[in-house]
Amino acid sequence: MNAKLLLLAATSLLLGACSVTVSPGTTRATVAPAGVLISSFTPDRGTGSTYYVGENVSFRFSANRPGYLTLVSLDPDGFSNVLVSNAYVSAGTTVFPTRAQGVNFTVQPPRGMQRVRAIFTTTQQSSNVVLSGRYDSRGWENVTTVYVNPYPVNARDVRETYFYIR
Repeated sequence: MNAKLLLLAATSLLLGACSVTVSPGTTRATVAPAGVLISSFTPDRGTGSTYYVGENVSFRFSANRPGYLTLVSLDPDGFSNVLVSNAYVSAGTTVFPTRAQGVNFTVQPPRGMQRVRAIFTTTQQSSNVVLSGRYDSRGWENVTTVYVNPYPVNARDVRETYFYIR
C-alpha cells in the first residue's frame, strides 16, 4: 500500500507513505524515553484514520514544554520529506499546518498507509543531519537517532503517527 500527500504552498512538496506494519495507536520511536516532552501527536481525525485523495490533513501536536518541532515523512520508496522544520511551539497543542504557514497538506495518490514523525527538542535544532533523502525504515530510524543525539535525553522526544489514504 502506498500513499503520498502534496503540500500545497507557493512551492509544492511531497509527503509520502510507507507500507510498514504497525500496531494500532501511536508508534513511538526509541530515541527518547516515552512521554518526556510530547504528550500527543495525531492526524486531525486520529491515528489510523482514513483520508481520501483530495482531502486536507492536519496534525495535532501537544508538548509539555515549549520547544522546536520538525515533522518528517517517509514514502513507500524510502523518500523522506521534511514538512515542518525547526518550528517554535509553545507548551500545549499546536495544529500543523498553522494558518501563519499559509499552506495545506492535501492528500494525493498513491493510496496506502502514511507515516509522519515528530521530532521535538527544547532548544533550537542545529543538527547538520539531512533528514530528506532515501531511506529504508531502519535507515530512517538511524538518521532520526543521529539527528537527536546531540540533545540531552531529557531535552528531546520523537513520536510517530500514521493514517490511511484511500
